[in-house]
Amino acid sequence: MDSTLIDESRTHAGRQPLRRLIVATSIGNALEWFDFAAYGFFAVTLSKLFFPAHDETVSLLMTFGTFGLSYVFRPLGALVLGRYADRRGRKAALLASLALTTLGTLICATIPTYASIGLAAPLGLMTARILIAFSTGGEFGSGTALMVEQKSKRKAFLASWQFSSQGMSTVLASCAGLALSTQLSNAQIESWGWRAPFVFGLLVAPVGLYIRRHIDDTLTAQPDVANAAAAERAAPVRDLLAHCKGRILLAAGIMAVSTAASYLMILYMPTYAIRQLHLPPSTGFAATVVTGAILMLFTPLMGHFADRYGRSRMMTVSALVTLATIYPCFAWLFASPSFGVLMTIMILAGALKAIYFGPLAAVLSSLFPTQMRSTGLGFSYNIGVMVFGGFTPWLVTAMIGWTHDPLSPALYLMACAALSLACIAIYHYKIVKHL
Repeated sequence: MDSTLIDESRTHAGRQPLRRLIVATSIGNALEWFDFAAYGFFAVTLSKLFFPAHDETVSLLMTFGTFGLSYVFRPLGALVLGRYADRRGRKAALLASLALTTLGTLICATIPTYASIGLAAPLGLMTARILIAFSTGGEFGSGTALMVEQKSKRKAFLASWQFSSQGMSTVLASCAGLALSTQLSNAQIESWGWRAPFVFGLLVAPVGLYIRRHIDDTLTAQPDVANAAAAERAAPVRDLLAHCKGRILLAAGIMAVSTAASYLMILYMPTYAIRQLHLPPSTGFAATVVTGAILMLFTPLMGHFADRYGRSRMMTVSALVTLATIYPCFAWLFASPSFGVLMTIMILAGALKAIYFGPLAAVLSSLFPTQMRSTGLGFSYNIGVMVFGGFTPWLVTAMIGWTHDPLSPALYLMACAALSLACIAIYHYKIVKHL
């Protein structure tokens, strides 16, 4: 394989405080993940208000189906906004992405329910999810590219803040769910309480836009290579699809276990606790608060270790332990459904995800050269998220319905872990050793 595809950035990074950069690139990712988490956490409520049906399982499947279908637009957003970032700059794409997310969140916060406007309600909710999914498609690639293109050897540490911000969003969304489920009645939650997290997201968005307007870009060509750089950036989508198809698939496969775990163990767990374990809603929310806190605090630490001790080694350990422990954990939880057991399992899941998340963004970014990094990184990331993430809540709900086996979600995560292990091995022996 061409080793030039693993080159470090050739861009001219601005001299700006890394702390401000971390905040600027993370805040949009945090807002978008907060929105996704809020939708997943209140899926049972949304299924009643927007997708009423005689069968609760059918209603919930329609809710998660809408969630999953919107993910089809994430790769499209990655191509469109990634191309924009690779041609016009990372900063411009980050501003556009956050503006679209704000619009989608506004729709979620204000849209009337099915009882008020009929079919227009689920269609409007679908429109909001599509807008957010499209904007998210360009968010990760542009933000991660901006971080790894800094003049620093700590690539994994800097890029890991993208996933740390997801942990922060999980904490905030879980705290919101916990507070609402304990302080409000079911009638109050269904009446207005479910809108509160989306309203909170609207309050954060202007701050993010302001911060992003005051950062320096990294995609500013040096004078002596300006014409060459412009030529390289002319058609990033065409070049990506022509020359990097194998790397796109490899990146998506590496994403499999991490993405499936995020959507199964964090996003879906409150629903699983309510529907399958018959635990109070507050139990699932409290457990995800702890998991989110672990991701927020320990993912950058794992990124630091990855820069020192090797990226693929850490990811292999995490995936192997996930493969070996996930089924026994689900069996234990189903046999002894309690807050303590759920909390123990979620702590383990958070630790394993932090280990995997630490080096993940840097590994993905190393697969693509500078002139198509935002496009390639964003597209491959969102292909992985679409396949192994967006439809995961729907798939595991359907698996339980078809098999009547509440442990079946564990089998899905085990398959994803095996796939990621194979892809990590390919990355290590076919790419890293050619550096």
